[in-house]
Amino acid sequence: MSVELNDAQLLRYSRHILLDEIGIEGQQKLQAARVLVIGAGGLGSPAALYLASAGVGRLTLVDHDTVDLTNLQRQIAHTTARVGSPKAESARAAIAAINPEVDVVALLERADDARLAELVRDADVVLDCTDNFATRHAVNRACVAHKVPLVSGAVIRFDGQVSVFDPRAGDLPCYSCLFPQDQAFEDVACSTMGVFAPLVGIVGAMQAAEALKLVMGIGTSLAGRLLLLDGLRMEWTSIGIGRNDGCPVCGTLALGSVPGK
Repeated sequence: MSVELNDAQLLRYSRHILLDEIGIEGQQKLQAARVLVIGAGGLGSPAALYLASAGVGRLTLVDHDTVDLTNLQRQIAHTTARVGSPKAESARAAIAAINPEVDVVALLERADDARLAELVRDADVVLDCTDNFATRHAVNRACVAHKVPLVSGAVIRFDGQVSVFDPRAGDLPCYSCLFPQDQAFEDVACSTMGVFAPLVGIVGAMQAAEALKLVMGIGTSLAGRLLLLDGLRMEWTSIGIGRNDGCPVCGTLALGSVPGK
């Protein structure tokens, strides 16, 4: 659906519109887009702010947590005055200050599988900005089931990673192909291991960039590649990742058991 841009919007987004790859048509796609961000913390903060400033039409933020003083070292959507407030509401306030035209839906909840399926089904792209494997796998399952592209990021200490899992193409891996959901992975919390503040900004901004590219259909996404960042050396490593045909989430047998696949 095409969305007409008014004069103020043409001015606000003029630096996007000047780019041949985007232009007015690309900006209109952003205006019509529905983006779901799971997590409004370290990664979700920069991701949501850049998505909003870029002109995404509807932004749904899901986070059950409240702002804590220890969050402010890296979670840039929140402020000292909003300590104790729900993170989703705090992020909505930050977005409104930057771009009040964005329709922000702030959900103060921990979404289970059924709720995630409902939210993902209504989105054009999903950003996983969470910090635990159980939620990441739940989000991945919902994205695979409804063929919605997923932009995944993670950061701990001085290390970051980002990738795209796009189930619309049958030969690309899902998150479970890379990190099998039946394997035991230990969740490492920032509260015990620490995290270098700018790193979440770098990875979260990259998640926003990948999401915007997917919405507009420009460039080449990170689907099939995992980018690893060593923040101490400031070195990127790109690793090719393939699909696991035996994956219980996106493999041939798994897809054959899902209605409509």
